[in-house]
Amino acid sequence: MDKRMLSAALAASLLCAGGMACAQTPPVQATQTTTTTTTVETSSNALTEDQIKTDIGNAGYKEVKGLEFKNGVWMAKARGGNDNWVRIRIGPTTGKVYQADAPSRLNQDEIKAKLTAAGYQNVHDVEFDDGLWSADAKSPQGEDVDLLVDPDDGSVVASQHD
Repeated sequence: MDKRMLSAALAASLLCAGGMACAQTPPVQATQTTTTTTTVETSSNALTEDQIKTDIGNAGYKEVKGLEFKNGVWMAKARGGNDNWVRIRIGPTTGKVYQADAPSRLNQDEIKAKLTAAGYQNVHDVEFDDGLWSADAKSPQGEDVDLLVDPDDGSVVASQHD
């Protein structure tokens, strides 16, 4: 009788073990996913589109077309008192209008110096284009950033993470 009980217990044990092996889930293979994120800094002080339109009018432009927010600033074409259309950029927090063909008061070295004084490091690729200076740098927090800089005072108009 003991042999029968032992055999039954062994059989039940093997069935249980076999059932458990079948119930196990296969090992999961890990896959690696790479995600690239581009961020654009926005400010709680950012002006609305209506405020930007008002600032453009206050700067002496009668008509505006193609107003859009791109690369950290507002961009458009505008017609002034001389009836000629010009490309403009508008600071998102100040509403200051920068005409594409206007000259800069500051030169490249002065822009680098202003950015360095503001805490930016490794300032390079400084170029004047369409009314604003652009530069690549490391932010005071050590992040790579693309900057748009005011040609009159060297202040940062827009900053985007690189």
